[in-house]
Amino acid sequence: MPSLILASRSAARRAMLTAAGVAHEAVAAGIDEDAAKAALVGEGADARRLADALAELKAVKISRRYPDALVLGCDQTLARDDGILFDQPRDRADAAEQLRSLRGRRHRLTSAAVLATGGVPTWRHVGVATLTMRDFSDAFLEAYLDAEWPAIAGCVGCYRLEGPGVQLFSRVDRDHFTVLGLPLLALLDQLRVLGLITK
Repeated sequence: MPSLILASRSAARRAMLTAAGVAHEAVAAGIDEDAAKAALVGEGADARRLADALAELKAVKISRRYPDALVLGCDQTLARDDGILFDQPRDRADAAEQLRSLRGRRHRLTSAAVLATGGVPTWRHVGVATLTMRDFSDAFLEAYLDAEWPAIAGCVGCYRLEGPGVQLFSRVDRDHFTVLGLPLLALLDQLRVLGLITK
């Protein structure tokens, strides 16, 4: 039975797998995500294609290093309702600007998962969640950043829904795991098919 390797050091994804009872190891993929994103966007990739391609890139890279293991690659993108893509904030001022531009609007979080063995993708799933930010005040924004910066520096969208970031929203459509960056329910179904967890 192959072991599962998460091609990431993401604390949130590791916590989800651990809480679900999925034994795994974590190995950082070490890809140049900025260069890969730029190339994909230059080719016209939308948010869905971007998340899927980056997840595959991570899974395949680590799978080539550990050909006998099952490797899970994941990625997440955020696109505003007008299609504008967002990245992790550069600094607190950038986080404030991003949150102002999302305020009172809908955006989509796209979370992709790809499994690979022997350097070849064998399964993939993309989940999409739609979130609506409320029209919060500037005073709330400043208090929120006082409480959450720099913890949210690595979060696309500048929030952690599992923390105070939930106060930014008036509506969240789709499952919680997709919002956190891993379409966990679909992954668990596939791990049962593969016999890595009990049916």
